[in-house]
Amino acid sequence: MNLRSLLELDARLSDQLRVAEKPGVLRSFAVFFAHSGDSWFWALALLILWFFSSAPWKHWEVVEFFGILGLAGVVLAIKFIVRRERPEGEWGGIYRNTDPHSFPSGHAARAFLIAVLAAALAPPWLAVILWIWAPLVSLARVAMGVHYLSDVVAGAIVGTLIALLGLQIYPPMVNWFVALTGFPLW
Repeated sequence: MNLRSLLELDARLSDQLRVAEKPGVLRSFAVFFAHSGDSWFWALALLILWFFSSAPWKHWEVVEFFGILGLAGVVLAIKFIVRRERPEGEWGGIYRNTDPHSFPSGHAARAFLIAVLAAALAPPWLAVILWIWAPLVSLARVAMGVHYLSDVVAGAIVGTLIALLGLQIYPPMVNWFVALTGFPLW
């Protein structure tokens, strides 16, 4: 099987999951989950929560925030190297206009990064919720026609790997930030 036939299979399978043009409850759920992984939402929510949280929560929020920020750079670099166009469609104009490239899915990468970091640093109940949420975000992006299946699989892998790498290096980074700014993060 060559690359062209793999891409055609990917497009066919992705199209079978698509609900963007089909009104109903399934489409409404897909819209909700497709947006729930937006970077602006997570960055703003983590920043606001940080001001009202206890020290253990602040720790998790800071690691998530900087993980999302670092991941964005990695995903954008890959997107500009690969330059795969998004599937045709009407839904998701903001994504199509601000980021015409689909591979890998930034939403899937972000969702899996958030879930992995939660599994390591957050209470178990939150980790379980986020591990259920992450694949739903990924599938919703395909269902709404802004990504192919391979985009979200690659995004999930990238997000997981960056989270695991981040868990190895975050204590020195936190110490460096505190030493540089004199501002305790938690």
